[in-house]
Amino acid sequence: MRIIKSIPNMFTLGNLYCGFLSIGFAANGEYNNAAILILIGMMLDSMDGRLARMLKADSTLGKELDSLADIVSFGVAPSFLVYYTYFYQFELIGLVVAGLFPLFGAYRLARFNISSDKSSLNYFIGVPITAAGGILALLTLFGGELPDIITTVVYTALCFLMISRIRIPSLKEVPLPKYGTIVTVFIGCLLVVIYRGTYDKFPYLIYIAAPLYVAYVAYRFVKGRNKKHTD
Repeated sequence: MRIIKSIPNMFTLGNLYCGFLSIGFAANGEYNNAAILILIGMMLDSMDGRLARMLKADSTLGKELDSLADIVSFGVAPSFLVYYTYFYQFELIGLVVAGLFPLFGAYRLARFNISSDKSSLNYFIGVPITAAGGILALLTLFGGELPDIITTVVYTALCFLMISRIRIPSLKEVPLPKYGTIVTVFIGCLLVVIYRGTYDKFPYLIYIAAPLYVAYVAYRFVKGRNKKHTD
């Protein structure tokens, strides 16, 4: 029973490890790999909370661990990625600017953690750090096709949007089958398009993460339909 209760935390730690690996790949110049690992972290992050509720394994430890993982995978890792692919040309100033993203993200997470549970189920205050980090990862993947000014504008905008008071609708209460399937298909198609013909050059972890994510969404889809028919 204790092992089952620990499953959500394992996914959270997997997310954290993806962030660490992403930083390592970015440092070695393998930027596409680094971006893909951030996207894998997003997959794991989207699963740990739902698994915790499904297994009735919600805990304060899990919530704190999730925040720590998010600041690494979607705060520090994307900022390193943007620095190594673009801001490096500005030397010390570029490094200082790149370091602002995790600072804004950490403030965003801290503010979210002290918000009331009721409001957090209906909407987010400011852009979630997970979404912001994922956008930076996608920008890196398509960076060669976009002007550098676009990266600068989006990076700056995301920093301020994370700490803004703008209300972003939350999908936590939206049934997963409807939206999870769309997200899975989108990510799957994206990976195929990006790595078509170069399947041997991205992390083999995707061979494990993607099928697990698809299987999880399929299970939720079947469970959701059965529950609907029962009601």
